[in-house]
Amino acid sequence: GIRVETLSQAVDALNASCLPLVPQKGTLGASGDLAPLAHLVLGLMGEGQMWSAKTGWTDAAIALAANGLKPIKLEAKEGIALINGTQLITSLGAEAVCRAKKIAKQADIVAALTLEVLQGTTAAYDADVHNNRPHNGQKLVASRLRSLLHSKVHHSEISVSHKSCGRVQDAYSLRCCPQVHGIVWDTIQFVDGIITTEMNSATDNPMIMAERNCTISCGNFHGEYPAKVLDYLSIAVHELSSLSERRIERLVHPAYSNLPAFLTQDGGLNSGFMLPQYTAAALGKLLRYTSHYNW
Repeated sequence: GIRVETLSQAVDALNASCLPLVPQKGTLGASGDLAPLAHLVLGLMGEGQMWSAKTGWTDAAIALAANGLKPIKLEAKEGIALINGTQLITSLGAEAVCRAKKIAKQADIVAALTLEVLQGTTAAYDADVHNNRPHNGQKLVASRLRSLLHSKVHHSEISVSHKSCGRVQDAYSLRCCPQVHGIVWDTIQFVDGIITTEMNSATDNPMIMAERNCTISCGNFHGEYPAKVLDYLSIAVHELSSLSERRIERLVHPAYSNLPAFLTQDGGLNSGFMLPQYTAAALGKLLRYTSHYNW
């Protein structure tokens, strides 16, 4: 481990937005984030390059001094403790989880709005349906959609206007939102648990067991836990983009939406939202690729 004093100096640098230059590539994960964490600590020691709001990019010693900070001075065991762990991949994972939660919630809300515009039915979101397949995420999404759409408490004039239209069921991209968005939410919660445990773990090597007065060489530095669940998270989030693109396609297609083609009144001279739909389709394919293969 490290001294509280060293930790406090690192926190002070972060709070002052003194950010060391860390290469984007270089970590293997399997042996801890050695290379990027070494660059991170290098800046805190007053070496290498660092950015701050007061200085821009400059020598780390200058950036620290401009913000009233002193370089850290490492003592016994602190060097290896600061670089031989999973702090980088875990911090990136924590940010990814937070962003995934926001995206997933937005996807639920946008799906509800799309159903309303396309004059779909809320029957598929009935609570009894999902209580018979009680996955947590599925029930959560169905409940959220019900709360956003027509109900006995909150009436929707759009929903009432096509109550007797004779349509039996909607497309998968609308009807199956609780099932598809639901597993995304369950995945996010699973990854959240792993990342939270990792953030509150000792990933140093060797481990100093003070209460036993011994040192144990171990493998807690291995990054497999955060690495695997973040692969899982990227695959899950991609599913949101896939379903979203299919809903966009229905919105711009007059045969499905009963709206002007490409959502424009000036078809022909004005392509409306045709190109945004093309872009969504292209980005969806890119996300599918990058969620399975690391560049």
